[in-house]
Formats: sequence, C-alpha cells, structure tokens
Amino acid sequence: MAAEHANPDKIRALFSRAMSVMYREEVPAYGTLMELVHDVNAEVLSASPAERERLEGLGELERIDEERHGAIRLGTPRELFTMRRLFAVMGMHPVGYYDLSVAGVPVHSTAFRPLDDAALRRNPFRVFTSLLRLDLLDDADLRDAAAEVLDRREIFTPGCLELIDKAEADGGLSEADAERFVAEAVETFRWHAKANVPHALYRRLHDAHRLVADVVAFKGPHINHLTPRTLDIDRVQEMMPDRGISPKAVVEGPPTRNVPILLRQTSFKALEEPVNFPADHSGEAGTTTDHHTARFGEIEQRGIALTPSGQALYDRLLAETRSLITPAADGSNADAYRATLAEVFSAFPDDLETLRKDGLGYFRYSATGQPCKDPSCGLDALIAQGCLRADPIVYEDFLPVSAAGIFQSNLGDSAAQAFVANPNRARFEEDLGAPVHDLFFRYAETEARSLAEARIELSRSHQTA
Repeated sequence: MAAEHANPDKIRALFSRAMSVMYREEVPAYGTLMELVHDVNAEVLSASPAERERLEGLGELERIDEERHGAIRLGTPRELFTMRRLFAVMGMHPVGYYDLSVAGVPVHSTAFRPLDDAALRRNPFRVFTSLLRLDLLDDADLRDAAAEVLDRREIFTPGCLELIDKAEADGGLSEADAERFVAEAVETFRWHAKANVPHALYRRLHDAHRLVADVVAFKGPHINHLTPRTLDIDRVQEMMPDRGISPKAVVEGPPTRNVPILLRQTSFKALEEPVNFPADHSGEAGTTTDHHTARFGEIEQRGIALTPSGQALYDRLLAETRSLITPAADGSNADAYRATLAEVFSAFPDDLETLRKDGLGYFRYSATGQPCKDPSCGLDALIAQGCLRADPIVYEDFLPVSAAGIFQSNLGDSAAQAFVANPNRARFEEDLGAPVHDLFFRYAETEARSLAEARIELSRSHQTA
C-alpha cells in the first residue's frame, strides 16, 4: 500500500517557515521587522476586542501570524514553467496577470497562491513571481549577452526536479519526501554573493536597468523580500525608525481609510551587499568586488477585495493622483503626495454598507441565526432584518503600480524608466504552460457560494421554526 500523501497545505506551511528562517538568517533586519509587526498587531487587537472577535469568527485570526508573501524574479520561460510545477506541489497556483512595464519595470508577473478559503486559512503564503522581458531592452547586443547567460544557468537542484516529477507522477509526496522537497526547493531562493557574470557585463546590465542586473547576474532568483501582514501599516511605518529600520518614503496603494481596500505596502530600504565577480564567463574567481542592492523587508495591510467597478474607480483615482504628483523615492514630496492621495480618494466610499450596495466590494454572506420572516426576500431586506450578515472578503492579490513602486524605491530613482506599456498575457501564459486564474472570478465565486449557502440555511431554519 502506498504511503499516504502529505497535504499540500502542510507542505506550503513547511516551505513558508523554512523560507522565513532562511531570510531571517540572511537579512537580520527582517527578524526585527517581524517582531515590530507582531507588537503592532497585538496593540490593535488589544485596543479593539470587536475586531479580534470579527477575525476570530471568520477564521482569519490564526492566519495573521502565518501570513506572508515573497517575491522572485525569473529570467527565462523555462524557469517560469518549472516554477509553476514547483509551486503546484504545495497547492499554489497562478492568479492574475500583472504588466509592470506600465510603471517602468521590464517584467510581467503572476502571483502563486492557494485558491480556496480553507487552504488560505491554513496557510496563505504567496509568491509574486516576475519574468524578465529582455524584449523591452533597446540594446540588441546586451539582450543577446543576457539571454546567453540565462540559458546556461540551472536554478533548481537535481533533487528538487526529481521530487517535482515524482509528485506529478504519484499525485503527491509522502511526508518524508515532502520534507526533502522543502529542503531542496529552498535552495533555489537562497542568496549567492558570487555573481555569474564578469563585472563589466554586470555594469552594462545595471545601467540598462537595475532589475535586469538582479535577474541575470546571479545563480538563481534569490528571494528579494518576505512580507508579514499587519493590521495597522501606518503605525508600523511610524515605528520602524525606533527599531533602527529606515522605511521607504510613502506607503504604496490607497490612503489611510476607515475601511481598508485592496492592499497597502511599505518596506525598509534595500541592503547594499558585497558581490564577487568572476574574471570571465568560465566562472573562475576574480578579484573584482562591487555592491548590489536588491533585498529588503516589506510589510502589507490587506483590505476588502474590490469588484471590477471598484477596481476601475481605484485605478481612475490613483491615475488622477499621479497626474498631479508622483512620489519621489527620496521622500522629498512625501507629505504632499499623502495629502493629494487622501484628497483625491475622498471620492471613494468609505463605509462597508455603501461599498456593498454600490457593488464596489466583494462580501461573504452568512446566516446570523436570527429568525427570518421571508428567506426569499431581497438581500438588503435580509440584512436589514438582521438574519443575514455581510463581511468583507480579504483581497488576496497584488497591485501592479504598488509592486513597481516597491521595486523602484529599493532600486533607486533611476530604476523608473520609460517603457511603453506592453502587456502580453498570451505570451506569459504560453511560457507558464497554463492559464492564470482570473482573480475577479475567484472573489465573485466565493461571494456567490456564500450567499447561496446562507439562503439555504435561512430556508431550513424557517421550515423548522
């Protein structure tokens, strides 16, 4: 009899914790950041018993401490294809297509994450995964040189590839193989202080775009940040200097609101790390040493997922804000940007009931247990009677402009370059070897299912009353 397969959720939890341990060892400030986020979350929950009760009731309280996402940048379609297979072993699937060329970064991306509510509650680990687009670089000789370097490298260990094959052939991994898989998979994301290109080529890649150098010049796609979830990102931003951490100038995403929407992100500035460069492409050690800036710590605060109408309003207001003022990486106009952002976003409703009635946000419906006169009546009437409740569905995904803003703030002002917006979802999915899941569909499906189940429960209660 075959050994029982390990639950993909358990494999994902093991991987998430192993990544956190590795990153804490590589970037000690990440440990300080985790402690700060834990303290702020404890403050929020202590000050608001109602919020604690709400999160507990939705099964979201336990996931807060487990919650984090990472980000990696891949160089070739082959790497993306295999990375999809790797993440599938631990129940993570590609959701959403993000074109970051619109914000001056030559990549397009997806987010690998769990899909269903139960898996997200067990462990909501996500990895924002970008694929370098050499086609957006003007220098043909540099494109060819970079492609040659990337074609030579192998970012996965033989053991990792063997276990991916085994998981696909057998429909899963045993507990022992799952632990071995996590140990092998983590190696792909480890930092390497030795470059795999000569210093002269590194400088050319760096001058074309710092992110291109970060992808091409190293042995693998080192994790460039891990992100815990806070319940009050403004408080974390305020307290970072007190813990010896230098934050980026502004929080990315929407402004401070009574009802958080989508995703807000901030980070501490990237480390400047020494790198040794080989004398030539053979990989022989050279004497050239330089510094590379890539890895940082990030914090996120998640709000309600928005419908297409809500997302369109958000996008319009953000575009309006940035037509008036663009935040500078050095923070010189941070106060003016925050003020403008808040003023422009005053047009976005800031209470749950309006968001629901105007169809701007997604909600999870549940029966309250209170008797209902007519379970078949309209949704608003059921809520008004107190027999149905509506809770905001957490946004599980990302925002392309915010992602680019985080990248740019940690790569320097010069990182924001003028690429023509060039989305190519069909090409990305071809390289991925699978379609990406539509994030709006996922939220709409969750909302519709919760409402159907709540109505069934109301009908049963009414019939037995």
